[in-house]
Amino acid sequence: MPSTNTRVPLSVLELVPRSQGQTPAEAMQHSTKLATRLDELGFHRLWVAEHHGTEAFMSSATSLILGHFANHTHGIRLGSGGVMLPNHSPLMVAEYYGTLATLHGDRFDLGLGRAPGTDPITAAALARSASGLNDFAGNVLDLVSYLGDGSGTRVRALPGEGTNVPIWMLGSSTGGAQVAAALGLPFSFASHFAPQQMREALAVYRERFNPDAETAQVERPTVMAGINVLVAPSEAEAHYLFTTAQQMVAAIRTGGSAPLAPPVDDLSTVVPEGLLPMIQEFHSVKAVGDPSQVVPQLEQFAAAHELDELIVTTYTHDPAMRQRSFELLADAWGIAPRT
Repeated sequence: MPSTNTRVPLSVLELVPRSQGQTPAEAMQHSTKLATRLDELGFHRLWVAEHHGTEAFMSSATSLILGHFANHTHGIRLGSGGVMLPNHSPLMVAEYYGTLATLHGDRFDLGLGRAPGTDPITAAALARSASGLNDFAGNVLDLVSYLGDGSGTRVRALPGEGTNVPIWMLGSSTGGAQVAAALGLPFSFASHFAPQQMREALAVYRERFNPDAETAQVERPTVMAGINVLVAPSEAEAHYLFTTAQQMVAAIRTGGSAPLAPPVDDLSTVVPEGLLPMIQEFHSVKAVGDPSQVVPQLEQFAAAHELDELIVTTYTHDPAMRQRSFELLADAWGIAPRT
């Protein structure tokens, strides 16, 4: 097994999941407790992903949640994974994240995506702007300008101007990869739910990366990728607990928005047989098992795609089992705890 200094940084993607029997307030309390623990354990980043109109995730207002997390953590980087930019005006995003940086210092990342993060009816209610690649790239340029020195624009983001909050481009296809490459931005690929175009997207990003772009924030192609993870003391328990995430996928794919369900011994008893292959495809990028199994799976995934960082996502019905999974992962990966 490689020494721990060859392992890439580990970060966590948070959607403030709500389990059956929980109120929204209780779900947020559990996520806040987890944020404090992830900080103590030494994870690199904690990102919150924007979702709307679902009973499963309470992460619609990312900047508010991140500000709350900032008051309960000390060293972990916090960020959006991401803000769905067509849902917002670039100026307002700059003001929100500029406010966070002004209040809490250089602890924030601004991950940007194009997807609606919801169903078409809710997307319409959000009054989304155009999300084509050219429109999206133009909005990113405006946002970079607002967070920079303010030159080149008559509109100012105050607070926000001069904070230079680091920007990441998110994507699940070659579209996001093209924008990230053209603008010289780090790229985070959503392989935890859409792995189909991963190799193609990363190749496009690396081949077209422009380090000389005025918006460039990294000197070389820099890639983070998502992976589904569940660690338990035994392989059998890990796969049992993972059935909650599998039921969640089945609900999403059939238009449901129910809170997370308890685990089951046999997935086929609660999920129609025809959905099982789709669930397997959705979760084809995963590391589930005991610590001795999960660590090599993560290392192999990172090595196969030459990743600079992994961002893991974990769902369990019992919040205590989710926290335990991250504790086991941190110990097995050799992350140094924060004092």
